[in-house]
This record gives sequence, C-alpha cells and structure tokens, in this order.
Amino acid sequence: MKDVLSKKQFKIGLGIILGSILGYGYYYFIGCHSGTCSITSNPINSTLYGIVMGVVLLWPTDQKKEKS
Repeated sequence: MKDVLSKKQFKIGLGIILGSILGYGYYYFIGCHSGTCSITSNPINSTLYGIVMGVVLLWPTDQKKEKS
C-alpha cells in the first residue's frame, strides 16, 4: 500500500514541478507584456495556471485494464 501511495505522490509532485516550469516559461518567452492578458501578463498567474494544468494532466487514475 505504501508503494502505491508514493507513486501517486510522485506523479502529483511531477505535475506541480513541470507545470510551474512550463507556466513560467510561457510567461517569460511568449507572455503578454501589454498587461491586458489576465493569465500571461503576470508571472505568478502564469505559474499557478501551469501548476493546475500539470496536476490535472498527470493526476493518477486507478483504471485497470480487463483481459478478454
């Protein structure tokens, strides 16, 4: 049971780390510098959005494949 819990925590942590890096990278390289974009004009908003997207995409599921 402990091994399953650590795998879930690893995937969530990986989503947080990768999402924050990609969110800030998007702000830095592509972001909106005029101030009119609500997400990409501020590095904090962009990083938080990246964290949320990273966690959503890497959230562990408990789907088991059935053998036919």
